[in-house]
Amino acid sequence: MALPDAAAPSAGAIEALLSALLVAMVLMVLGNVVLRYAFGTGIVVSEELSRLGLVWLTFIGAVVAWRRGAHLGMDGFVSLLPPAGRWLCLLVSEALTLVCCGVVIAGTWQQHDISATTNSLVTGIPLIWMYGMGYVAGGGIGLLAAQRLVHLLRGGPAAAARVAPAVASNEVVA
Repeated sequence: MALPDAAAPSAGAIEALLSALLVAMVLMVLGNVVLRYAFGTGIVVSEELSRLGLVWLTFIGAVVAWRRGAHLGMDGFVSLLPPAGRWLCLLVSEALTLVCCGVVIAGTWQQHDISATTNSLVTGIPLIWMYGMGYVAGGGIGLLAAQRLVHLLRGGPAAAARVAPAVASNEVVA
C-alpha cells in the first residue's frame, strides 16, 4: 500500500528475520531427513523448533503481507462501484478487520495463562512462544488496519485510491 507508516524502517529487518526463519527451518528439516536416512537417527528438537518457526513465519508473514496489500481480495465487485462506494466498502473492510484482530487478541489473552505455564514436551519451551503469535499478528494487522481506517476517514472517497490503488483504478489483477 502507498501509506507511509512507522513500520517502514523496520520492514527490511522483519523480512530478514523471515528469511532467517525459513533458512533455519529448511536446514533443520533437511538435516533431520539426512540423519534419519543415513544414520537411522535424528535431532529430536528440530521437529518442534521447525514447527515453531513455521508458526512465526506464517504469523509475521501475515503482517508483512497485510502491510503490502498482498492478501487475497475479492475486489471485482468493489472495482465496479463509484468512488464513494469503493470508499465505503474499504471503510467497512478495515473496520471488520479491526474487529477480527480484536477477537484474535482477546482469544490469545484468554489462553495466555495456560500457554505460558504449559511447556512443550521436547524442548521445554513455554507454549506461549507458539500461541502468543496471536498478539503479534492481531496487533500488527490491527495497527495497520487502524492506520488505513484513519486515513480513509480523513481523506474521504479520494483516499480510497491511495489505500487500495488496484480497486480504485478498476485494475484487473489476474
